[in-house]
Amino acid sequence: MPGNEWEKIRHILVVQDLQGQRNIPLQEATYSIGRHSSNAIVIHSLSVSRQHAILLRVTIPGTDQYSFRIIDGNFKGQGSTNGLIVNGTRSFSHNLQHGDVINFGSHQAQAKYYAISNISEKAFFASADVEDLSEFLSELSHPVNSFQTVVVDPEFEGASETALARLASFPELIPNPIIETDLEGKVTYLNPAAAIKFPDLRQLGRQHPILREILNIAEKPKINPFVREVTVGHAVFEQSVHHLPESDLIRTYIIRDITEQKQAEAELHQRDRLLQAVAEAANCLVIELNYDTAIEKALAVVSEAAKADRAYLFKNHPHSVTGEMAVSLQFEWYCSHFPPARQHWQNLLYQSVELSRWYSILSSGKPINELTRQLPDAERELLKRDGVQSLLLVPLRLEDEFWGYLGLADCTQERYWSRHEESTLLTMAASITGAWQRQQVEEKIRYQALHDLLTELPNRLLFNELLAKALANASRSEESLAVMFLDLDRFKIINDTLGHTLGDRLLQLVAQRLRDCLRSGDTVSRWGGDEFTILLPHINYLEEVSQAACRILKAVETVFHINGHELYVSASLGIALLDEHSPDAEALIKHADAALYHAKDEGRNNYQFYTTSLSGKTPERLTLEKSLRSALEKQELTLYYQPRVNILTGQITGMEALLRWQHPEMGLVAPSVFIPIAEETGLIISIGEWVLRTACVQNRAWQEAGLTPLKMAVNLSPKQFRQPNLLEIVSTILTETGLAPEFLELEITESTAIEDIKFTKSVLEDLQQMGIDIAIDDFGTGHSSLSRLQLLPLHNLKIDGSFIKALTTDTKVAHIVKAIVTLGRSLGLRLTAEGVEKQEELDFLKSINCEDVQGFLFHKPLSAEKATAILHGEREETSN
Repeated sequence: MPGNEWEKIRHILVVQDLQGQRNIPLQEATYSIGRHSSNAIVIHSLSVSRQHAILLRVTIPGTDQYSFRIIDGNFKGQGSTNGLIVNGTRSFSHNLQHGDVINFGSHQAQAKYYAISNISEKAFFASADVEDLSEFLSELSHPVNSFQTVVVDPEFEGASETALARLASFPELIPNPIIETDLEGKVTYLNPAAAIKFPDLRQLGRQHPILREILNIAEKPKINPFVREVTVGHAVFEQSVHHLPESDLIRTYIIRDITEQKQAEAELHQRDRLLQAVAEAANCLVIELNYDTAIEKALAVVSEAAKADRAYLFKNHPHSVTGEMAVSLQFEWYCSHFPPARQHWQNLLYQSVELSRWYSILSSGKPINELTRQLPDAERELLKRDGVQSLLLVPLRLEDEFWGYLGLADCTQERYWSRHEESTLLTMAASITGAWQRQQVEEKIRYQALHDLLTELPNRLLFNELLAKALANASRSEESLAVMFLDLDRFKIINDTLGHTLGDRLLQLVAQRLRDCLRSGDTVSRWGGDEFTILLPHINYLEEVSQAACRILKAVETVFHINGHELYVSASLGIALLDEHSPDAEALIKHADAALYHAKDEGRNNYQFYTTSLSGKTPERLTLEKSLRSALEKQELTLYYQPRVNILTGQITGMEALLRWQHPEMGLVAPSVFIPIAEETGLIISIGEWVLRTACVQNRAWQEAGLTPLKMAVNLSPKQFRQPNLLEIVSTILTETGLAPEFLELEITESTAIEDIKFTKSVLEDLQQMGIDIAIDDFGTGHSSLSRLQLLPLHNLKIDGSFIKALTTDTKVAHIVKAIVTLGRSLGLRLTAEGVEKQEELDFLKSINCEDVQGFLFHKPLSAEKATAILHGEREETSN
């Protein structure tokens, strides 16, 4: 081993504190000592200051050796709380000698200093793990010569506290850049780290970012020292600036390089900005009813968040001439100072040299993230038209098919789009395809809501819309119009004897014949059952209406051949003309209905025009209305209860209260017959209140009997729902019956819900605050969509039984039901299917995760006694 290694002086500090003894081989130029964990040497004692002292390497003049000086305080010259005691004497600064004992404010925290020679480097480093250092040193093969008095530069002997503090922070001793300037901005000192890090600092002086503005700030400092962030080129540093007025100096200290931190913060900020944009864009796609408007808003939001100059949405389609796969720009967003690009992005073939590579990449599900100058010549020329310098494209996929692609472009600079931007665009692509799919489903649902499922004719809602438009046109053109009510005369006999399947087929054929014998501008709709309404606009002569009526009756009279049966039916037709007696839609329909009854009274198979002599009500209707007025007080009304069953468990989850009228002479009167009369006459208000009270009393009785608490569903008619005191009535009934609000569910039809969406939302929000659940009944038969209903505070969505009936025979209906369930669940709604009668219907509903069902497959509407017995039985099965 070389002799000079043995001659080298080694320095060891032995620290004793509350956590025991530690041997610290001193190798660095400077050490901070204190209680805080950021110090190089941590002393575990409460009597020690956070930054208590500085251990400073000093060179011994005339030699290549060094010793250590200990200085009280931190690098800024601020002293410790309890001071330093070296060998029993309080000291501010002391040149350490072998054997010196240092106390840091108390005897609980002290250190002993060793300066030794004749010890190998290996033994020196091993000393850190030795328990008894004295014994360890005595056992070495070479004798230990203690290093006695250290002589240092006399310039520092008796130096001031400020000079010593400055010495402790002198640049050569630490790797961080330190710069000193005078108050004129002249650089008076650079440590080696500063000279290496900022080689042009002396040359630039006050113009260098490190020194820029610090003189102005230091003249009137609010805080001294203060810390600021400074940018030098692409790097960002945290800089401490300390004005030393006693020395007429300004010292700056580069604490750390925070470039990566700033880049990370910028990346996080960008990510948050993009996430917020995605959320806002997705909200546009859900809330906005117009698909095109929603896409344009979504593209604008995401493009601005990504700071892009252009955004594209391309859609694939067959080429207009060749029929091969092509693509066109369907939507675009661009900054105001760029021209639109849609005109030259139309009907482009994927087989072309410009797009074949794009098709290969995008159709495989991969994105394109490239600089324009790196692209093949043909692609580069294509993008030059838009001035694109950087391009990001992601595929649009719908049901695993390549549907198109979404893109962002930068026309002002070259950039590689970040992973957050790529992820954002992929998320947007999924949201857009989801919105497009949702639009298709909603269009189907809207069509279904406005058309009869069986005949595909317009239903009552669409007929009323078309009639309203025709009335407006007639008013402007001074023309007339006619409304016809048609009823098949012998349909019930056919339906009862040959079955509903054949009866349904007959209705479909009748619908087709009615369409065929009308003019192109005329409308025929299925009003319900075997009733049809017909609108004849642009009427100038009465003979036009009579001729149309004759064609209709003749078309219906012709024999129908169905499944080997020859069927003969006839029709009765009532007609109302737009005039002073029938001036609006309501009067026209009412008077056509009255004329229909007159045609039936005249022996059927004929048509009759409405006259004022027919304005009286039919005898049957008068009888029903009279009897209904006294039905409540005579206790002829009763409630039946139909269980709602969970598909997976088979358990009853609720009951729906259903009104029945047991007339003493006519027997059981169908709700479809007497409910409209009650609604029209206003009797529905008192009847509805009785239904609500009776249902709540029954539900409370079941709970008091120890049965599992269930939710009771009660229907509200349109007139009931619009009562000014509805909330007061409901609250009073709940109080009087003692039923908690969470066990009540109020149902309204979707047509009631959307008639005045603002009013509906206000009422439903008040009911929801009371703790009552809200359900939409007969969904699919009204003129609405989930995107509109999701604005309302709803809890349950009941799919109309007409959908369920056609579920297993019509694949289009099955797709619609599946879409309703999927969209309903995504909006947090519970789905209930009504009218489930077959096992295959239940199996399908189970496969699409519909929660609850009602129907004859499980339970018919039950009397209170039978419903109670079933609930008792279910409780016993559960307990067993």
